[in-house]
Amino acid sequence: MRTLKGPALFLAQFAADEAPLNSWEAITAWAAECGYVGVQVPSGDARLFDLSLAAESQDYCDEIAGKARENGVEITELSAHLQGQLVAVHPAYDALFDGFAAPEVRGNPKARQEWAVGEVRKALVASRRFGCRAIAAFSGALAWPYLYPWPQRPPGLIDEAFGELARRWRPILDAAEENGVDIAFEIHPGEDLHDGITFEMFLEKVGGHGRATMLYDPSHYLLQALDYLDHLDIYRERIRMFHVKDAELNPTGRQGVYGGYQAWIDRAGRFRSPGDGQVDFGAIFSKMAANDFDGWAVVEWECPLKHPEDGAREGARFVRDHIIRVTDKAFDDFAGSGFDTAANRRLLGLEG
Repeated sequence: MRTLKGPALFLAQFAADEAPLNSWEAITAWAAECGYVGVQVPSGDARLFDLSLAAESQDYCDEIAGKARENGVEITELSAHLQGQLVAVHPAYDALFDGFAAPEVRGNPKARQEWAVGEVRKALVASRRFGCRAIAAFSGALAWPYLYPWPQRPPGLIDEAFGELARRWRPILDAAEENGVDIAFEIHPGEDLHDGITFEMFLEKVGGHGRATMLYDPSHYLLQALDYLDHLDIYRERIRMFHVKDAELNPTGRQGVYGGYQAWIDRAGRFRSPGDGQVDFGAIFSKMAANDFDGWAVVEWECPLKHPEDGAREGARFVRDHIIRVTDKAFDDFAGSGFDTAANRRLLGLEG
């Protein structure tokens, strides 16, 4: 067993144009002051660092990582969520997802996809230079508009969608292998990889690729009424990252899982700051320790009620209080009899 590392903070929801959240030096100092010892970094946010330069220059990466360490935090992983989303976009979402891309490729789905693939590849190289073992990413989605089987899906539609998704990701996964970096897909509604079954479908299409792994976020499972504890045991060998994000599902006679197109504040299922929702984090941290997870516990703050700074500060304390310092001995060692192999064989009636 291993003790989880943390607390760490995913910076995507906090980076801003105002101090102290508008520069790498300032935001890392702020994160440390909030109680964090690690930060997970959105690789496409130019306010924090230059991804292209990081993919080219070890000196630049050493400088970025060094500034963070001086401020009391280390880089846990890079995130390529938004770039990964653009690897596979159904045309129904072209306009909505264009904003994730560089201005010069907007309105051109083919160019946007090529740009996204290039950005994910840069994140892999930069991760190697930073000494990170994985990047976080969304898978993108081609089949998502057909999630509910009405009208009836034509035969082969989903198989073709996952085949194409695999064709797009397989070369990127091979690049991940070349760099010694995993791709941890966040299992997330809106992505074709949104639960365990869909992850397995994808994994089969990419030939069980060793670099195709998972980012575990129980909030997305609770809102799907999925057993998020059993999921930890089923996929323990593939889970590389852990987002500490809470959620609650309070169905009424008017709405349930689908949410009735309501804003987050009015949905039956909504995200909450860590500790304010229904996720059993005590059980999760126990399973993480028992399953020998050796990664970071990373707070991802999303809540329609609480102020983000309060959520960040409380989240650091929450993770610190939940990390289990694993034992180095059995609790009943005091009663050990000290028997050896020969004595054990005699007890089993295997001698004489």
